[in-house]
Amino acid sequence: MADKKQLRTIDLPFVAVGPSGVALRDRLKHLAPKDEKVLRLVGEHQGRLACLDLKARCEAGHKHDNDAWASRKRDLTEQSSSRIAGAITKATHDQYGLARRCLLAHVQNLEAGIRTLRHRLSLPIGEKGSKRGPGGYRSKGEWFHKSRRLATLEHRLDVARDDWKTGHVRVVRGGRRLLKNRHNLQAAQLTEREWRQRWEAERWFLAADGESGKRFGNETIRVTPDGEVSIKMPAPLAHLANSKHGRYVLASKVAFAHRGDEWRDRTEANRAVAYRIHYHVERGRWYLTASWTRPAVQTMPPATARAKGMVGVDTNADHFAAYRLDRHGNPVGDPRRFHYDLSGTADHRDAQIRHALTRLLHWTKQTGAQAIGIENLDFAAEKTREKHGRKKRFRQLICGMPTGKLKARIVSMAAEHGIAIVAVDPAYTSMWGDQHWRKPLISMTRHDAASVAIGRRALGHPIRRRTAPPQHHQSDGAGHRTLQADHGDRGREETRRPVAERAHDARHRTGTTRTRGTSASKTVRDARSSGTWVQGSLLDTV
Repeated sequence: MADKKQLRTIDLPFVAVGPSGVALRDRLKHLAPKDEKVLRLVGEHQGRLACLDLKARCEAGHKHDNDAWASRKRDLTEQSSSRIAGAITKATHDQYGLARRCLLAHVQNLEAGIRTLRHRLSLPIGEKGSKRGPGGYRSKGEWFHKSRRLATLEHRLDVARDDWKTGHVRVVRGGRRLLKNRHNLQAAQLTEREWRQRWEAERWFLAADGESGKRFGNETIRVTPDGEVSIKMPAPLAHLANSKHGRYVLASKVAFAHRGDEWRDRTEANRAVAYRIHYHVERGRWYLTASWTRPAVQTMPPATARAKGMVGVDTNADHFAAYRLDRHGNPVGDPRRFHYDLSGTADHRDAQIRHALTRLLHWTKQTGAQAIGIENLDFAAEKTREKHGRKKRFRQLICGMPTGKLKARIVSMAAEHGIAIVAVDPAYTSMWGDQHWRKPLISMTRHDAASVAIGRRALGHPIRRRTAPPQHHQSDGAGHRTLQADHGDRGREETRRPVAERAHDARHRTGTTRTRGTSASKTVRDARSSGTWVQGSLLDTV
């Protein structure tokens, strides 16, 4: 008898933590020409300081310490102010840390690709692969090209490891993609003048960190509750101020339509609010973004989230497949589809995701459920060319699914509707959903069955349904039909356990026979009946 497939350990579902911050944006309308000129000068001056500070931080590498940070801040204070210098050095520190994390992920990706290449190159040409690992290459030509690629990846890995050890990072203020567009303006559909405008606008620095206890929560970029915006001018540009204390008051006023009351309560209480001014070159508009952090809020307990059922959601390349389940894990009603289009620009894709999530959350509230079960997807280690080989369409598929942005979006948007997000392990959801739920339900697709499986796992129920009775006799000689386990049992998703010792097994081993008769007949013929059979008249139609 062949050994049964060993399932990997399935993690328990958990309720995702809510958003830790809030960001609002409003347009700065009706700016005077002098206002725009002042904003450009301030942004250009502070952007130049940010570039110099980032260069100094990257050159320091691992030698950087608190004293070096304080020295950088003192140098910037002379050309701006202490608060602007603090905001610039903090942004530099965050950018350097992000570059270090990206470098580490790049090293891990190269190591995974090299391991796959070495394994496939060591196999004979034409050897078939299995579920546990890929096979050899199809031809000698492909083997040769992959051997050259192995040498290239090994060289890249050596360079990346040296950068990691020395603390060297490659950072571009303004974005590496925009920098590369300068060398191919025709493909980017830009003129040199348009590219220059975007490049300069992206390198400006017009941001200020909030400070609790200060007037309206910010001393550098101050916004009053009635919407008046004023900026603390840096020292070299103090002569441009049009108000006292070296401040410049803009002619435009802001009014946050979304969460305006919450923002107004914070400013009136002098609680910290960070601001950022950004210029959109394509639209020719100025925007003001307000943000602040939220205190850590305890998530909804799992029992409360499951009390009114669950909506299982299966994420696909072009739609969300959703199904409503009651608290016992039974599908209720009909499946739903929420389509979106992930082609086009990043802004278009983001808008499509937000629109689909909005419809999903509204439908969830209509069903009465308080939670949504979704897979805890992460394709960070599954996008390499070496792992999927010729499956170019599949690589494009998983690369096109915005898993990181999706998780952040759905958690933040669901928190506003009072809906909890339960993340589950994605292992075997599509396979078991297709095996156990696609056939018994009418008009069911593979994606709908996967949403049922996800919802059951989020509720704490096993995905697999009752199996058919044993085939050779009606007892439990082939094992019990179900695996009844509590919600907290980690082994409830495993394969069927061996048959335990039961009473009829003991009788077969000892050779004893039944000594007590049954209280009722075993067959239908011998069953007692208190009624009598009477044939009625054929003409009696009453």
